[in-house]
Amino acid sequence: MKLNEKGLLVVLSGPSGVGKSTVCKALFEKKSHKLVYSISMTTRKPREGEVDGVDYFFVSKETFLKYIEEDLLLEWAEFVGHYYGTPKKYVEEQLALGSEVVLEIEVSGALQVRSKMPEAVFIFIVPPKKQALYNRLLERGTEPEKKIQERIDKADREFLLAHKYDYIVVNDNIDKAAERIISIIIAEHSKTERTIYKYMKMLGEE
Repeated sequence: MKLNEKGLLVVLSGPSGVGKSTVCKALFEKKSHKLVYSISMTTRKPREGEVDGVDYFFVSKETFLKYIEEDLLLEWAEFVGHYYGTPKKYVEEQLALGSEVVLEIEVSGALQVRSKMPEAVFIFIVPPKKQALYNRLLERGTEPEKKIQERIDKADREFLLAHKYDYIVVNDNIDKAAERIISIIIAEHSKTERTIYKYMKMLGEE
């Protein structure tokens, strides 16, 4: 018998260039848990091949602003003229089905989620050394030097926010980092605060 049948919202976050997307992809390849991606809502138009309700929930600006007004988003941000956010309803529906909902997000967004859903599991992804992150940003070669320096400065500020997370996972090896996250999920499902009520009920039925 599973003591905690409800799924967990797993928030993966960390500075730009730390390898969040790569670790997240490796995590889903493990297939040891019922993992689902959190689907974001956006006001931008679908790109070729994108499917509504699969890649994003595509909505009008008016609809998005209504979601903000009615507090129906776990987090949101505006980027290059478009709004992006995480709808509460989808996350809550998946959690009720017993799925682990994985939300890969920037640090500022993760802190918004923390204020709305503190029971979620917050994991901060870090490089083995800060210089490794700096090198990765420099090696991209797709942005001007000034923009790269801005990202490095932002990363330095975000490293100081690690104490706001439940766990820190070092991305020294992608596969090992994914395994550590799986271990965290397993441990979280056994936490007393998540299981005690069902356990007590089970004792009463014996």
